Amino acid sequence: MSSADEEQGLSAIVRKWLLELPRYHKRAVLVLTDLALLTFVVWSVMALRYQAVYWPQSSPELLLFAAAPVITVGTFAWFGLYRLVTRFIGFRGTVRIFACVGLSVLIWALIVFMSGQHGIPRTVILAYGVIGAVFVTASRQLAGLVLKSVGIRIPRLPLDIERKPVLIYGAGQLGSELLESLRRVSDCEPVGFIDSAPSMWGQYVGGIKVYRPEKIGHVIERSDVREILLAVPESQRRERRQIMSELENYPVQVKVMPSMEEIASGKVSITDVRPLEVEDLLGRDPVPPNLELLTRSIRGKSILVSGGGGSVGSELVRQILKQMPNRLVLLDISESSLYEIEMEISESIAELPPGTGPELIGVLGSVLDDGLVRDTIKRYSVETIYHAAAYKHVPIVEQNAGVGLLNNTFGCAVIAQAARDLGVERFVLISTDKAVRPTNVMGASKRLAELVLQAYAAEGDSDPGGTVFTMVRFGNVLDSSGSVVRRFRNQIKNGGPVTVTHPEIIRYFMSIPEAAELVIQAGAMATGGEVFVLDMGDPIKIDDLARLMIRLAGLELRTEDTPHGEIEIAYTGLRPGEKLYEELLLGVNTTGTEHLRIMRSHEPFLPSEELWQKLEVLGEAIKRRDLEAMQNVLLTTVEGYSCGRKDDDDKRSGEDGSAEKTVFPAISRTLH
Repeated sequence: MSSADEEQGLSAIVRKWLLELPRYHKRAVLVLTDLALLTFVVWSVMALRYQAVYWPQSSPELLLFAAAPVITVGTFAWFGLYRLVTRFIGFRGTVRIFACVGLSVLIWALIVFMSGQHGIPRTVILAYGVIGAVFVTASRQLAGLVLKSVGIRIPRLPLDIERKPVLIYGAGQLGSELLESLRRVSDCEPVGFIDSAPSMWGQYVGGIKVYRPEKIGHVIERSDVREILLAVPESQRRERRQIMSELENYPVQVKVMPSMEEIASGKVSITDVRPLEVEDLLGRDPVPPNLELLTRSIRGKSILVSGGGGSVGSELVRQILKQMPNRLVLLDISESSLYEIEMEISESIAELPPGTGPELIGVLGSVLDDGLVRDTIKRYSVETIYHAAAYKHVPIVEQNAGVGLLNNTFGCAVIAQAARDLGVERFVLISTDKAVRPTNVMGASKRLAELVLQAYAAEGDSDPGGTVFTMVRFGNVLDSSGSVVRRFRNQIKNGGPVTVTHPEIIRYFMSIPEAAELVIQAGAMATGGEVFVLDMGDPIKIDDLARLMIRLAGLELRTEDTPHGEIEIAYTGLRPGEKLYEELLLGVNTTGTEHLRIMRSHEPFLPSEELWQKLEVLGEAIKRRDLEAMQNVLLTTVEGYSCGRKDDDDKRSGEDGSAEKTVFPAISRTLH
């Protein structure tokens, strides 16, 4: 092995050791480095000022001399400079360094002048600020270059290895960084860029030509390209969908770069591309959250999340943790789900600065256990409740109506009553679009839960200090436990067929993080009794979703025209209680809010006395397991409930167009 190779190997070992250090050890190294560097700067400036080797002449002078680097490092720590990833500090990090040094110089100058200077000239203070900022910035940039370059300076792949030709879609910064990395450590041979910006067409990035999208077919055929790497940021989902539609007719596999957060964390490299998934395309470009709304009902408070181990509940917990509550209580009936979310959140809390993380409490039990619920609220002084605990799988609840009604309706009533009696400030119910004119027991059970909260809110109108009850209603979330995306993925993995209930069925989809973030903001705006409806974006035809997932898997759909395809779609018919079109609103009394994607609806509800009577009858029917009696209560209590009866099949199938008419005009009127 040559000395150059040995040096590269040693550098790689050093880089790996540095990157694998625990986070607080890395910060300690940075702090010590900054202290040493800034001490050298202030000593050098003093030596230059006095034109001699400098040494403090008195104890006050020594203290003032030492104060400069200590104040600067303390300012860095206070403003979070040591939480930035050194390799990716960027322009904003540089601005923060200069701002922190400037502030520390002002503080040091104030101390020096108040103490009588003691041999510290004013010119030294100014010079220290300028030179110190430059030196610290240079040290960060140098460290970043070393860490990144060492990672690149590994032996290139042998020249005789067969490289596969690839296209990079996106000639911006991400694309150029990907090109450089692929040339160093990958068996891919980039043969061109594709970019939608006319200003880039015909230019060269890293010696590779940039083509317009219309030239994709020509380049694929000429260079025998079988793989396209997508260098488009994760946030630009609309552009990604447009690109996929452009690539739909080409025999290529599309892969995507990891997110910048994953790269910055050091967990993956830029070359760790992965197949494009449907979740990368669905959903929408994010809207910046209202930070005041996110923190209003959470920061410094004791928060309870029921169903905290579920798909939506666990994401709520993650989002709540970011807003720094004082205590976080997770209630779930599933031991395994509670264990998993507890372990995950405990690890996240451990990464926070000591003493800043919330107290984490796991409570195993059911929301139907009134004693447990009340004891939990009292013991942990709960101030805000997010009620996500529910049975949500339509066919299962349809077959187990009594259990579904008990958990979804009466469970909500139990925890809501306890919240009211014990003075909880805010109660937010996670509802569903299936609660609107429901055709299944699950939807009806959630609408009953909404009615319970509306009744409690109406009863508390005369008490301005009482619990604020509110509901947030939205549609399907991507990759939840019952997601059609998961089912399709498993079916494709097993060779098909992919089962779609009806070729015209459509659904709204939203990512779980976006839904949880909007739920928190909606709940913070509540005054009591209103239903918040999340703007779900454009509906998606499930048949198109199935075809897209087959295409993303690199497979061909088997049809009459393409009998050689690998996967076919089988249409199984609507399931009991299933609609073609889901709705979000019961009425038209809907207004916008201070958030673009949250609407407020004031909907009709039953007087509390009438509702409690109905629930009493329903409870007796559940005890007797009398399904007919349960259905009768739902039919007379829940507006629009049709229980999936045969005479409602036309309405469910949408053949008369009524379903479509009730969905889109209401949404359209609200948004426009």
